[in-house]
Amino acid sequence: MKREEVLQFFQTLQDEIHQGLVEFDPAMQWKEDKWSRPGGGGGRSRAGANGTVWEKGGVNFSDVHGETNPALRAQLKTESGSFQATGVSLVLHPCNPHVPIVHMNIRHFRLDDGSEWFGGGIDLTPHYVDPVEASQFHRALRAVCNRYHADWYEAFKTYADEYFFLPHRDETRGVGGIFFNELGTYEGTDLQEGFSFVQDLGRSFLPNYLPLVEQKKELEFDERQREWQLMRRGRYVEFNLVHDLGTRFGLHSNGRTESILMSLPPLARWEYNHEVLAGSDEERTLQALKKGINWVN
Repeated sequence: MKREEVLQFFQTLQDEIHQGLVEFDPAMQWKEDKWSRPGGGGGRSRAGANGTVWEKGGVNFSDVHGETNPALRAQLKTESGSFQATGVSLVLHPCNPHVPIVHMNIRHFRLDDGSEWFGGGIDLTPHYVDPVEASQFHRALRAVCNRYHADWYEAFKTYADEYFFLPHRDETRGVGGIFFNELGTYEGTDLQEGFSFVQDLGRSFLPNYLPLVEQKKELEFDERQREWQLMRRGRYVEFNLVHDLGTRFGLHSNGRTESILMSLPPLARWEYNHEVLAGSDEERTLQALKKGINWVN
């Protein structure tokens, strides 16, 4: 795979998504940091806060390389001596509890043993699960997958259900999405197909997510719903700090901490032994945080 072509795409994608978010929420205040990693490589982080639509978010580009230390070798299950990883990651935490949190990460990985692949994922985390919204989101992802292989959506959706899961809570992080790894090295695919897929997926982000936001960003909410939003953000924090492999990779590879933890919300809440009211919207949301739900039919 031509490294320059991959770099150009990811940098351009960061620009396109960031510009789309700026136009959608002009009040959001953005900071850009260009940083270097002591072990090799660096990146360009764009972090936003205090918008009228999003309370906090970020769209990051990184291109890092260096030695695979023992922690990285254990995580990657490799004896390779060095790595190179390039990609874009984003998370958006909305102001309105009716608007869902969204995450996307797409990346290219190369080891010095000659192996390379594409990976990533995108998932939706509503504070209140809306089946219509979940269906709209998943149908868009299925359309991208179906342009390549008829079985990709089901395979990647199942992988996402397993990955975006909090075993200590026995609940999914949200309504899922798709998650994939080592694309270009299995099931007869090649690197060019994997690259084309992540390009299409990345460019589908704005037209998939922004209409969901538009539908709900002006809805009224009360203090109870705001408190529930903070509780659900707490679950998001638990997943990212305890289970997320991307966070673990960034920390194990001595990445830039501020960029790695950009995904965390500005405010979150934990309440001891919290219980929801029977028949409430909160209870219905908890009942929908399960693996294997078919959102597209």
